[in-house]
Amino acid sequence: MRIATLLPSATEIVCALGLSESLVGISHDCDYPPEIRSRPVLSDAIVGAELPSRTIDDRIRGQLHKGKSVYHLDEAQLAQLRPDLILTQELCEVCAPSYTLVKQAAKVLEAGTRIVSLEPLGLEDVLDNIALVGELTGARARAEQVVISLRERIARVTAASAGLPKRTIVCLEWLDPLFVAGHWIPEMVEYAGGQDLLGRPRQPSYVVDWDAVRAADPEVLVVMPCGFDVPRVREEIHLLTDRPGWRELRAVREQHVYLTEATSYFSRPGPRLVDGLEILASILHPEENKENVPAHSVERL
Repeated sequence: MRIATLLPSATEIVCALGLSESLVGISHDCDYPPEIRSRPVLSDAIVGAELPSRTIDDRIRGQLHKGKSVYHLDEAQLAQLRPDLILTQELCEVCAPSYTLVKQAAKVLEAGTRIVSLEPLGLEDVLDNIALVGELTGARARAEQVVISLRERIARVTAASAGLPKRTIVCLEWLDPLFVAGHWIPEMVEYAGGQDLLGRPRQPSYVVDWDAVRAADPEVLVVMPCGFDVPRVREEIHLLTDRPGWRELRAVREQHVYLTEATSYFSRPGPRLVDGLEILASILHPEENKENVPAHSVERL
């Protein structure tokens, strides 16, 4: 089977199932595992990730207001690669080429090409997506093994946090404007032994006023801008630290502000969300979570 993936989480799922050799094309954001980086790239974003957060947000909103996509698809290369299966999404217009855009581009392909949209809203949905990709690719047994392993890790985290005080937390998915993380993040916080004060489970992230963050005054503040790693977060952390009342926040006073590698462990609804869960558990209850977290995945401010 020839597989094209147009979102990083789908690429990670395909590779977790041992099907990396079947990948014939990937998105511009697909960078894990490293061995797939030489695959043909089928998409490109109109906004560079190196731009300031406010500029990125303004340009994306401008495109969406015009009814235009924030991505370009290489239709000619897609036709040349002749995939049997294309994995994409409709969940977020900002995260990857949408199902509608891909379907339009795929008109140049043979009728036998299957386009599947992965739409996880929570952690359980991510596990279901792994099983679905296993079904679609003839890798059902391997998918079952992967899901069992991930469930065991989730169970270890939830067992370790059971009965412990729920530490209050706010997770920020963007810094200018401020976005509170949604979808699977509040669920992960709960499993890790926290109480998400502003996040809405299984609902999109949303813009929040700084006053709302100050009023919530969480014990822990986790900074996880979508698509950023820790050094990139560090470049823009002044967007938080320069705000009025920053030093009065409980999380700041008690030195429980954390910068994370969101692009790997929180933004992408794939197998590494369970790494993200373990990272959250190590932040919220380090005394009960001795699992090694990935190197460079989190930094205490």
